[in-house]
Order: sequence, then structure tokens, then C-alpha cells
Amino acid sequence: MSYLDQTIDVYKKAAETPDVGLCCTTTPIWQLPGLKIPLIMQQMNYGCGSTVNPRDLVNNPKILYVGVGGGMELLQFAYFNRTKEGVIGVDVVEEMLDASKRNFIEAEQLNPWFQSEFVSLRKGNALQLPVEDNSIDVAAQNCLFNIFKQDELKQALREMYRVLKPHGRLVMSDPVCEAEMPMALREDDRLRALCLSGSIPLNKYLKMITEVGFGTVEVRAKRPYRILDPKHYNTDKLIFIESVEVCAIKDPMPNDGACIFTGKTAIYFGEESQFDDHKGHLLLANQPLAVCDKTATDLAALQREDLYISESTYFYDGGGCC
Repeated sequence: MSYLDQTIDVYKKAAETPDVGLCCTTTPIWQLPGLKIPLIMQQMNYGCGSTVNPRDLVNNPKILYVGVGGGMELLQFAYFNRTKEGVIGVDVVEEMLDASKRNFIEAEQLNPWFQSEFVSLRKGNALQLPVEDNSIDVAAQNCLFNIFKQDELKQALREMYRVLKPHGRLVMSDPVCEAEMPMALREDDRLRALCLSGSIPLNKYLKMITEVGFGTVEVRAKRPYRILDPKHYNTDKLIFIESVEVCAIKDPMPNDGACIFTGKTAIYFGEESQFDDHKGHLLLANQPLAVCDKTATDLAALQREDLYISESTYFYDGGGCC
């Protein structure tokens, strides 16, 4: 059985019998006026974060969600686009699609505004999406891409880039791991399917995203997620895994490379009312400005005593320099 077959088997069983402990997220479920999420959807929330952010979802965006789980995020997305097939859900596991369809019936009873026809459920593979080119405003996946090995991950990212409109957004949540994952764990297909041993370092994750062509990348959150310890796993050291929430925007690629925001901030505190770096960045005195990593590096290179550049916080929510 290949690792992808193992993954399908794991999630087929999780669709038939909800596995509350399969994944866990410390990201709170969005509390939105008039939105009630059925308990069964919460129990089948097989993600490691959230891909639903209201600032991405203005003006009835066409939304694609890959790896539907129990339908919770599809319901949340439909809250922002209440039109027929305004949201597309794609999954390779037939049983998961069936479970989502059943859960939508319960969601209709709890939410008078919701209709199942708002969501188009399609059987398909993340490596070959059943979606037209340049047709999606917001695409998302939660704790799916980390399962893929490198070649498949690159193909999945290319597919997301293909279906997005110009300036469209790819919102993702995945585990990342800075420590070297022992080979015995990395080659364990079940642990990979459980969103553990496929975790890669954040910088490598971001590099793969920008290599596909995304010109702007936002690291919106990073949180502790799992510990793999010698007592329970085939490792001689503790392996610390974090979950990361990232938004990649299909902006044109700048000549000097992608703008990646990892939560750095610049503050000018000099005698003048403002500081102009003559590269398009104007810093008002004692007014913090979120800056991408490129700009942070350039400003730090000036070695000014009246300019403070913070370290990466890995929390970013817009308003940046680029």
C-alpha cells in the first residue's frame, strides 16, 4: 500500500467513524452572527489550524476547499458566499464527501440562511483539481499538504496556483518542524497520513510556495502542535511540531523575489517627523510598520541608531509595507 493509499484508508475510516483525536487545533472556531456549527462537524474537524479569515472573504468570493473533512470549513466559507455553488469542496475520499453531504442537512436545520446547494462537492485529487484555470478567488487546505512527499507537494501547489485568479489567495494550515525528522518516522506512512512525520521546516515550506510563483506570502500564525517522544515513537529525541497558518497571494513576482511577511516590524524614532528609505517605504516617527523580510533586511543594513527592526513574531494580519 502506497502512502497515498494509506492516507485514503485513514480518512475513509475517519469519515465512517468520527475520530475526535485525529487532529487537534488550538485555533478557536470563528464565532459569527447567525452561524451555528453542528457538533458532528466539530468532531470531524481534521485540521491543525484555521483557513477561514473574514478579511479574505469580501465581495462573495468564489472559494475552493481541498480535503473537505466533515464540512465545517465549507460551512464557514458558505457564510461569506451564499450563492449556488459559490463554494467548491474537493476530496478524493468518497466516504468523506458523503459525510459532508449528510452534515450539511443538519447544518441547514441549525442555520436558516444555509442551503446545501451553496457548496458543490466534487470527487477529485489535489494533484489534478477538477476546477478551471483562473476561476477561484480564495483556495484553501487544512492539514493536507504536509501529507504529500516533495514532488506531490510541488504539484499540489502548482494546481492551486493554476486555478486561482490573479491576486487570488491560497490559505493553508499545516504542521511544520524545525528539527530533522528521523527517517524511521518520515518513512512511516501511517504517521505521514496522521499529519505528523511529513512536517518540514517553515523556510523550506515557504520556499516551495514562492517557487511556484506566489509573489506575496503572509505567515499569519504559528503555534505549538505536537510532541513526538521516544516513549511513544521511534525516535531517540523529542520532536517538536508546530502548526502554521499561511496565506500565499498570486501577485506578480517582484524582481528581487517574493515579499514574505513573518511578523517583523520597523519603528523609526529619530528627530524628524518621518523617514523615507527611497525604496517606497515611509516610516512615520514612532509609528510601527509591518515589513516583509526583504525590507527588514534592507533597513537593518542601514545601521541607523534611530531605526528598530523586530525579530519575526510569525503573527501577521495585514497592513504591511508592500
